[in-house]
Amino acid sequence: MRVLIVGCGYVGLPLGQELVRQGHAVFGLRRSTVAQNELAAARIQPLVGDISRPESLQALPRDFDWVVNCAAAGGGAAEYEQTYLRGNRNLIEWLRPAPPRRFVYTSSTSVYGQDDGSEVCETDPVAPATEAGKILVATENLLLAAATDIQFPVVILRLAGIYGPERGYWLRQFLSGEARIEGDGARFLNMIHRDDVVGAIMAALKHAPVCSVFNVVDNEPVSQLNLFEWLANRLGKPLPPLKSGASAEGRRRSVTNKRVSNLRLRGQLGYPLKYPTFRQGYQAELVRLAALDPAG
Repeated sequence: MRVLIVGCGYVGLPLGQELVRQGHAVFGLRRSTVAQNELAAARIQPLVGDISRPESLQALPRDFDWVVNCAAAGGGAAEYEQTYLRGNRNLIEWLRPAPPRRFVYTSSTSVYGQDDGSEVCETDPVAPATEAGKILVATENLLLAAATDIQFPVVILRLAGIYGPERGYWLRQFLSGEARIEGDGARFLNMIHRDDVVGAIMAALKHAPVCSVFNVVDNEPVSQLNLFEWLANRLGKPLPPLKSGASAEGRRRSVTNKRVSNLRLRGQLGYPLKYPTFRQGYQAELVRLAALDPAG
Protein backbone atom coordinates (compact mmCIF):
# COMPACT_ATOMS: atom_id res chain seq x y z
CA MET A 1 0.00 0.00 0.00
CA ARG A 2 0.97 3.62 -0.54
CA VAL A 3 0.41 5.37 2.78
CA LEU A 4 0.41 9.08 3.66
CA ILE A 5 0.92 10.10 7.28
CA VAL A 6 -0.10 13.70 7.92
CA GLY A 7 1.74 15.07 10.94
CA CYS A 8 4.57 12.53 11.00
CA GLY A 9 5.80 13.23 14.53
CA TYR A 10 5.44 11.58 17.94
CA VAL A 11 2.81 9.08 16.77
CA GLY A 12 3.31 9.33 13.01
CA LEU A 13 7.00 8.46 12.96
CA PRO A 14 6.73 5.09 14.79
CA LEU A 15 3.58 4.38 12.78
CA GLY A 16 5.53 4.99 9.60
CA GLN A 17 8.36 2.77 10.80
CA GLU A 18 5.91 -0.09 11.45
CA LEU A 19 4.27 0.38 8.06
CA VAL A 20 7.66 0.33 6.35
CA ARG A 21 8.58 -2.82 8.29
CA GLN A 22 5.43 -4.45 6.91
CA GLY A 23 6.43 -3.58 3.35
CA HIS A 24 4.32 -0.49 2.63
CA ALA A 25 5.51 2.62 0.78
CA VAL A 26 5.20 5.43 3.33
CA PHE A 27 5.15 9.21 2.87
CA GLY A 28 5.33 11.62 5.80
CA LEU A 29 3.84 15.12 5.51
CA ARG A 30 5.12 17.87 7.77
CA ARG A 31 4.93 21.66 7.66
CA SER A 32 8.69 22.14 7.56
CA THR A 33 11.89 20.37 6.48
CA VAL A 34 13.18 20.10 10.07
CA ALA A 35 12.66 16.32 10.39
CA GLN A 36 13.45 15.32 6.82
CA ASN A 37 16.64 13.47 7.75
CA GLU A 38 14.86 11.59 10.54
CA LEU A 39 12.06 10.53 8.18
CA ALA A 40 14.47 9.53 5.44
CA ALA A 41 16.50 7.45 7.91
CA ALA A 42 13.28 5.56 8.71
CA ARG A 43 12.71 5.01 4.97
CA ILE A 44 9.73 7.38 5.02
CA GLN A 45 9.62 9.71 2.03
CA PRO A 46 9.34 13.27 3.39
CA LEU A 47 6.78 15.69 1.97
CA VAL A 48 6.44 19.35 2.94
CA GLY A 49 3.03 21.00 3.13
CA ASP A 50 0.65 22.74 5.53
CA ILE A 51 -2.87 21.33 5.64
CA SER A 52 -4.21 24.70 6.76
CA ARG A 53 -2.88 26.17 3.47
CA PRO A 54 -4.45 24.18 0.61
CA GLU A 55 -2.19 25.78 -2.00
CA SER A 56 0.80 24.06 -0.35
CA LEU A 57 -0.72 20.64 -1.11
CA GLN A 58 -1.43 21.05 -4.80
CA ALA A 59 1.97 19.93 -6.13
CA LEU A 60 2.14 16.87 -3.85
CA PRO A 61 1.26 13.32 -4.91
CA ARG A 62 -2.22 12.25 -3.87
CA ASP A 63 -2.53 8.66 -5.10
CA PHE A 64 -2.56 6.95 -1.70
CA ASP A 65 -4.31 3.79 -0.57
CA TRP A 66 -4.33 4.80 3.09
CA VAL A 67 -4.14 8.24 4.69
CA VAL A 68 -3.68 8.86 8.41
CA ASN A 69 -4.14 12.36 9.78
CA CYS A 70 -2.46 12.55 13.19
CA ALA A 71 -1.44 16.21 12.94
CA ALA A 72 -1.58 17.93 16.34
CA ALA A 73 -2.34 21.53 17.25
CA GLY A 74 -0.15 23.37 19.73
CA GLY A 75 -2.95 24.85 21.83
CA GLY A 76 -5.75 27.39 21.87
CA ALA A 77 -9.01 27.42 19.95
CA ALA A 78 -7.56 29.30 16.97
CA GLU A 79 -4.89 26.67 16.39
CA TYR A 80 -7.43 23.89 16.88
CA GLU A 81 -9.68 25.37 14.24
CA GLN A 82 -6.79 25.86 11.82
CA THR A 83 -5.25 22.41 12.26
CA TYR A 84 -8.27 20.20 12.82
CA LEU A 85 -11.35 21.77 11.25
CA ARG A 86 -9.76 23.71 8.40
CA GLY A 87 -7.00 21.14 7.93
CA ASN A 88 -9.37 18.20 7.50
CA ARG A 89 -11.64 20.21 5.21
CA ASN A 90 -8.65 20.95 3.01
CA LEU A 91 -7.54 17.31 3.02
CA ILE A 92 -11.01 16.15 1.93
CA GLU A 93 -11.00 18.54 -1.00
CA TRP A 94 -7.39 17.73 -1.93
CA LEU A 95 -7.98 13.97 -1.89
CA ARG A 96 -11.48 14.10 -3.38
CA PRO A 97 -10.41 13.49 -7.01
CA ALA A 98 -8.60 10.29 -5.95
CA PRO A 99 -9.89 9.26 -2.53
CA PRO A 100 -7.94 6.68 -0.50
CA ARG A 101 -9.35 3.34 0.62
CA ARG A 102 -9.16 4.49 4.25
CA PHE A 103 -8.75 7.89 5.89
CA VAL A 104 -8.03 7.58 9.60
CA TYR A 105 -8.31 10.70 11.73
CA THR A 106 -7.05 10.82 15.32
CA SER A 107 -9.56 12.79 17.36
CA SER A 108 -9.69 12.91 21.17
CA THR A 109 -11.75 11.59 24.07
CA SER A 110 -12.04 15.23 25.13
CA VAL A 111 -15.12 15.35 22.89
CA TYR A 112 -16.94 13.76 25.84
CA GLY A 113 -18.01 16.44 28.28
CA GLN A 114 -19.26 14.17 31.08
CA ASP A 115 -18.03 15.24 34.51
CA ASP A 116 -19.83 12.85 36.87
CA GLY A 117 -17.45 9.90 36.70
CA SER A 118 -19.79 7.94 34.45
CA GLU A 119 -18.69 5.41 31.84
CA VAL A 120 -18.90 6.65 28.25
CA CYS A 121 -18.77 4.82 24.93
CA GLU A 122 -18.86 5.85 21.29
CA THR A 123 -22.65 6.15 21.18
CA ASP A 124 -22.88 8.54 24.13
CA PRO A 125 -23.47 12.27 23.55
CA VAL A 126 -20.47 14.46 22.77
CA ALA A 127 -20.98 17.89 24.31
CA PRO A 128 -17.68 19.30 25.61
CA ALA A 129 -17.71 22.56 27.53
CA THR A 130 -14.44 23.92 26.14
CA GLU A 131 -14.12 25.75 22.82
CA ALA A 132 -11.31 23.39 21.78
CA GLY A 133 -13.52 20.38 22.45
CA LYS A 134 -16.35 21.89 20.40
CA ILE A 135 -13.98 22.33 17.45
CA LEU A 136 -13.01 18.66 17.70
CA VAL A 137 -16.70 17.70 17.59
CA ALA A 138 -17.23 19.97 14.57
CA THR A 139 -14.27 18.28 12.86
CA GLU A 140 -15.68 14.81 13.48
CA ASN A 141 -19.06 15.95 12.11
CA LEU A 142 -17.37 17.36 9.01
CA LEU A 143 -15.64 14.03 8.33
CA LEU A 144 -18.70 11.90 9.02
CA ALA A 145 -20.76 14.12 6.70
CA ALA A 146 -18.14 13.63 3.98
CA ALA A 147 -18.38 9.87 4.49
CA THR A 148 -22.12 10.08 3.81
CA ASP A 149 -22.22 12.81 1.16
CA ILE A 150 -19.24 11.91 -1.02
CA GLN A 151 -18.37 8.41 0.24
CA PHE A 152 -15.13 9.65 1.78
CA PRO A 153 -13.78 6.57 3.64
CA VAL A 154 -13.43 8.01 7.14
CA VAL A 155 -12.55 6.19 10.36
CA ILE A 156 -12.34 8.25 13.56
CA LEU A 157 -10.18 7.25 16.52
CA ARG A 158 -10.80 9.14 19.76
CA LEU A 159 -7.48 9.03 21.60
CA ALA A 160 -7.14 9.31 25.37
CA GLY A 161 -4.14 11.07 26.92
CA ILE A 162 -1.03 9.73 25.22
CA TYR A 163 2.05 8.76 27.20
CA GLY A 164 5.22 6.85 26.39
CA PRO A 165 8.90 7.56 25.75
CA GLU A 166 9.62 11.23 26.52
CA ARG A 167 5.96 11.99 27.11
CA GLY A 168 3.44 11.64 29.93
CA TYR A 169 2.10 14.59 31.92
CA TRP A 170 1.31 12.82 35.19
CA LEU A 171 4.53 10.79 35.32
CA ARG A 172 6.65 13.88 34.61
CA GLN A 173 4.81 15.82 37.29
CA PHE A 174 5.38 13.09 39.85
CA LEU A 175 9.06 12.56 39.04
CA SER A 176 9.77 16.31 39.13
CA GLY A 177 8.02 16.78 42.49
CA GLU A 178 5.49 19.16 40.91
CA ALA A 179 2.48 16.83 41.13
CA ARG A 180 -0.48 17.91 43.24
CA ILE A 181 -3.61 15.97 44.19
CA GLU A 182 -6.77 17.75 43.04
CA GLY A 183 -9.49 17.74 45.69
CA ASP A 184 -9.94 14.17 46.97
CA GLY A 185 -8.09 12.73 43.95
CA ALA A 186 -11.20 10.88 42.74
CA ARG A 187 -11.24 12.36 39.23
CA PHE A 188 -10.72 9.68 36.60
CA LEU A 189 -7.83 9.80 34.13
CA ASN A 190 -8.01 8.03 30.76
CA MET A 191 -4.71 7.12 29.11
CA ILE A 192 -3.17 5.20 26.24
CA HIS A 193 0.43 4.28 25.48
CA ARG A 194 1.87 5.57 22.21
CA ASP A 195 2.62 2.03 21.01
CA ASP A 196 -1.05 1.14 21.40
CA VAL A 197 -2.06 4.24 19.45
CA VAL A 198 0.14 2.97 16.62
CA GLY A 199 -1.36 -0.52 16.93
CA ALA A 200 -4.92 0.82 16.93
CA ILE A 201 -4.25 2.90 13.81
CA MET A 202 -2.83 -0.15 12.06
CA ALA A 203 -5.92 -2.17 13.03
CA ALA A 204 -8.23 0.62 11.84
CA LEU A 205 -6.47 0.86 8.46
CA LYS A 206 -6.83 -2.87 7.89
CA HIS A 207 -10.16 -3.74 9.50
CA ALA A 208 -12.33 -0.77 10.51
CA PRO A 209 -15.59 -0.19 8.63
CA VAL A 210 -15.97 3.16 6.90
CA CYS A 211 -17.78 5.80 8.97
CA SER A 212 -16.89 4.08 12.25
CA VAL A 213 -15.69 5.61 15.52
CA PHE A 214 -13.49 3.96 18.15
CA ASN A 215 -12.25 5.05 21.56
CA VAL A 216 -8.53 4.37 21.85
CA VAL A 217 -7.92 4.06 25.57
CA ASP A 218 -6.56 1.37 27.85
CA ASN A 219 -8.63 -1.06 29.90
CA GLU A 220 -8.60 0.80 33.20
CA PRO A 221 -9.52 4.42 33.80
CA VAL A 222 -7.70 5.28 37.03
CA SER A 223 -8.37 7.90 39.65
CA GLN A 224 -5.67 10.50 40.11
CA LEU A 225 -5.18 9.36 43.71
CA ASN A 226 -4.76 5.68 42.76
CA LEU A 227 -2.28 6.60 40.05
CA PHE A 228 -0.13 8.57 42.48
CA GLU A 229 -0.44 5.84 45.13
CA TRP A 230 0.92 3.29 42.65
CA LEU A 231 3.82 5.57 41.70
CA ALA A 232 4.60 6.36 45.35
CA ASN A 233 4.68 2.66 46.27
CA ARG A 234 6.65 1.69 43.18
CA LEU A 235 9.31 4.38 43.69
CA GLY A 236 9.32 4.59 47.49
CA LYS A 237 8.32 8.25 47.48
CA PRO A 238 5.63 10.14 49.40
CA LEU A 239 2.30 11.03 47.90
CA PRO A 240 2.10 14.50 46.32
CA PRO A 241 0.54 17.21 48.49
CA LEU A 242 -2.95 18.54 47.98
CA LYS A 243 -3.30 21.29 45.41
CA SER A 244 -3.74 24.81 46.74
CA GLY A 245 -5.41 27.17 44.31
CA ALA A 246 -5.93 26.31 40.66
CA SER A 247 -3.37 26.73 37.91
CA ALA A 248 -4.32 27.25 34.29
CA GLU A 249 -3.01 23.77 33.49
CA GLY A 250 -5.03 22.29 36.30
CA ARG A 251 -8.18 24.05 35.15
CA ARG A 252 -7.65 22.79 31.61
CA ARG A 253 -7.17 19.20 32.73
CA SER A 254 -9.99 19.22 35.28
CA VAL A 255 -12.81 19.97 32.86
CA THR A 256 -14.13 16.41 32.71
CA ASN A 257 -14.39 13.33 34.89
CA LYS A 258 -15.42 10.22 33.01
CA ARG A 259 -14.45 6.59 32.40
CA VAL A 260 -13.95 6.01 28.68
CA SER A 261 -14.77 2.48 27.49
CA ASN A 262 -12.64 0.63 24.93
CA LEU A 263 -14.97 -2.36 24.45
CA ARG A 264 -15.56 -1.52 20.79
CA LEU A 265 -11.79 -1.28 20.15
CA ARG A 266 -11.18 -4.69 21.70
CA GLY A 267 -14.35 -6.35 20.45
CA GLN A 268 -15.34 -5.04 17.03
CA LEU A 269 -11.82 -4.07 15.94
CA GLY A 270 -10.18 -6.94 17.83
CA TYR A 271 -7.14 -4.98 18.91
CA PRO A 272 -5.15 -6.56 21.81
CA LEU A 273 -3.49 -3.88 23.90
CA LYS A 274 0.25 -4.10 24.45
CA TYR A 275 -0.15 -2.07 27.66
CA PRO A 276 -3.61 -2.96 29.05
CA THR A 277 -3.30 -0.54 31.99
CA PHE A 278 -1.08 2.34 33.06
CA ARG A 279 0.86 -0.06 35.29
CA GLN A 280 2.45 -1.95 32.40
CA GLY A 281 3.04 1.24 30.43
CA TYR A 282 4.50 3.25 33.31
CA GLN A 283 6.65 0.30 34.37
CA ALA A 284 8.14 0.16 30.86
CA GLU A 285 8.85 3.88 30.94
CA LEU A 286 10.43 3.69 34.41
CA VAL A 287 12.70 0.88 33.21
CA ARG A 288 13.66 2.95 30.17
CA LEU A 289 14.47 5.98 32.32
CA ALA A 290 16.50 3.88 34.74
CA ALA A 291 18.57 2.51 31.85
CA LEU A 292 19.34 6.06 30.74
CA ASP A 293 20.49 7.03 34.24
CA PRO A 294 21.85 3.94 36.05
CA ALA A 295 23.24 6.02 38.91
CA GLY A 296 19.91 7.70 39.52
